[in-house]
Amino acid sequence: MEFPKPDPDLKLRFLWLGIGYALVLLVVFMSLTSSPIDMGELFPYEDKVYHAFAYFTLMAWFGQIYHDRFQRNMIAFVFIFMGVLLEYLQSFDPNRMAEFADMVANTTGVALGFWLALGPLRNTLLNFERVIFRN
Repeated sequence: MEFPKPDPDLKLRFLWLGIGYALVLLVVFMSLTSSPIDMGELFPYEDKVYHAFAYFTLMAWFGQIYHDRFQRNMIAFVFIFMGVLLEYLQSFDPNRMAEFADMVANTTGVALGFWLALGPLRNTLLNFERVIFRN
């Protein structure tokens, strides 16, 4: 009996990982910079949507690369911890403010990305590679 591979055979795995780590660095930078981008607010709590989207993107991206249950669970844990830690670190910057609601938004984003990584969309990168390499 042959068990399925826990991770997809991505030909561009190092590229996808590089993009993922660049996204992580971008989130860390945007979370800790003393002069964040002021996009204005179109509606109340708009920044919470940005928080959720950022962490959704991280979890969904790495969920494309790692399909193993343990790895996926650990990635979710790391991103939740990262979201809480970065919010806490913001409290040390007089120009920033740590908010519990941001921690909740970050965690919600991770949960949505985790859920997406369990479904049929978890092979988006693999399917993209099949199209560009015609396999």
